[in-house]
This record gives sequence, structure tokens and C-alpha cells, in this order.
Amino acid sequence: MIKLGKLTYQQLQEKFRIKRPWDLIIIFALNILITIPIFIIAHHNFITFDWAHHVDRILLFLLILFAIQLILRALRRVTLISVILYFIMLGYGSLFSNYGFQSVFEDYRSMIYTMNDDPYPQDIIITKLLPFPNKSKILDAVEYQNPKVRDFAIMAINKHFKHVKGYYNDWTLIQSFAVFKEINTRWNYVSDPKGHDYIASATESLQYLSGDCDDHSVLMAACIKSIGGTTRLIHTKGHIYPELYIGTKKDLERMNYAIKKVLFPEESKGKPIHYHIDERGNIWLNLDYTAKYPGGPFMHEEILGALTLD
Repeated sequence: MIKLGKLTYQQLQEKFRIKRPWDLIIIFALNILITIPIFIIAHHNFITFDWAHHVDRILLFLLILFAIQLILRALRRVTLISVILYFIMLGYGSLFSNYGFQSVFEDYRSMIYTMNDDPYPQDIIITKLLPFPNKSKILDAVEYQNPKVRDFAIMAINKHFKHVKGYYNDWTLIQSFAVFKEINTRWNYVSDPKGHDYIASATESLQYLSGDCDDHSVLMAACIKSIGGTTRLIHTKGHIYPELYIGTKKDLERMNYAIKKVLFPEESKGKPIHYHIDERGNIWLNLDYTAKYPGGPFMHEEILGALTLD
């Protein structure tokens, strides 16, 4: 018989066994959480019969619910142990790190919200599951509290758009555009060493204002964050670029006018402003190194992941 310390394997199983009816309640709750996104995918992809009172959709939901319940009950022991370990991890995350129960709730809610409005909801699942490349390295490299980064941002602010009037309530955005102008007019693209994904810190990139797309994104995010702006990094196939948080559509209208008529009239003349709207309706403006003005054309439309630096 297998022994773990002083406990046998059977004793350990008994110790972690959840008694009825709590085991069934946990399995059913987990079933609901799994069934909802699966139903949304099925609803978007299966033929709609347009039965009265949406009976066909109700039957589809119940069929998925029943099938998932059978699977979870067949794997009850593994399921319950996994749930226990998951709750332990989330408890630890809530107490000692930035990812806990609240984060899971927000992620699940935003995923369901986005899937409802998206014609290809299965892509949302894939996007959520894909890890953001080099996430920990990038977070460490965004040295927004380093004095050199803030000094560079302040230099850019004093160099560009210092005397623009009429945008008092949007001054952080105007200053963020000044940072964008300084970096993008001076940036020199340099590839990583062959076979290696090198992540330069913001202070390292400041020395020569050179590097690849992730180095540019790190520097842009660090400088804007150092003056109170909010950015996020977008991961596409083989590319990373920064976006600036603008706010609502009304905020975008003001910034659209500012970019096209006041700040970047020549660079943006006759060209559209490119942006994304997230699941909460927030507007994010493209700041890629290839853009000559804030909201310039995207290099890649497909989003595989987003890393918000708030």
C-alpha cells in the first residue's frame, strides 16, 4: 500500500473526500460555468430552427448541460481534487499576488460578454488561453519608476505640444502623444539576435532608441505610464505593439480632432484613426512604431493577447 508520510493513499483520499450533497453541488456549479461558453459557441455555429419561445436554444443548453454533468460525474474524483487545488491557488493569489478570485471573476465575465457579441466566440476562448509571450520579462522591463525614463518623457513633453491650448482635461493624453512623437520619429528598428527573443529594458532602449517591436512597446509603455497615462501591449502573430487608453467614444472624437487638426495634421491628412474597443467599451489607440501619428495603420489586425499596464 502506498504511504505518504504517516498517511496511506486511501486515508489521504478519505481526508480530501467531499461528502454529499456538497460534491454534487460543486460539480453542478462547475458544470454551469463550463456549459455557458460551450453553449455560446454552439449557439453561434449550429443551425437555428427558430422554434417558438426559443425552445431549440433551450433544448441545446439542456443537452450540453446534461452531457457535461455526465462527464464531470464520471471523473468526480479528479474533478473535485482539481477544484480544491484550484481554490488553494486562487486563495494564495488573492493574498500574496495580483491574480486571485476577483481577477478570475473579471476575466470570466469579460470573456462571456465578448463571446456574446463576437461572430466567432471560439476565437475568444483561444485568445484567453494563449499566454502573453515573455509576460514576466516585459513587466520587469517596463521601468516606469526609473528617473531616466521619466526624465525622457518630460523632455518629450517640453519639446512637443507644450503650448497647445484648449485640452486641459485631456492633458495627459496630449503629453502621451508628445512621448509618441519623440520616440517614433527617432526609433531605429534593430532585430533580436538570431534564434533569441531579447527583451531590452526601458532604460536600455533609451541609450540609442533602437530595438525591435517589443523593445519599442516596452519603452513607449514605460514613458507614458511614468506621466500617468495607461497603455496596454497587444500580441499578434510575431508582433507586439502598444496601445493608449483614450476612454469613451466622445473622448475619441475629441482626440480624433486634436490629432488630425492640431497635433499631427500633415502625418494624418486624409487617413483614418485606427483603434480597438475592448469588452467594456473602452477605446485603445494604436501607437505602433510603424505609425506616423497616433492611431496609424495596424501592422496586424488579429489580436492573440493583451497585457494592460494600469
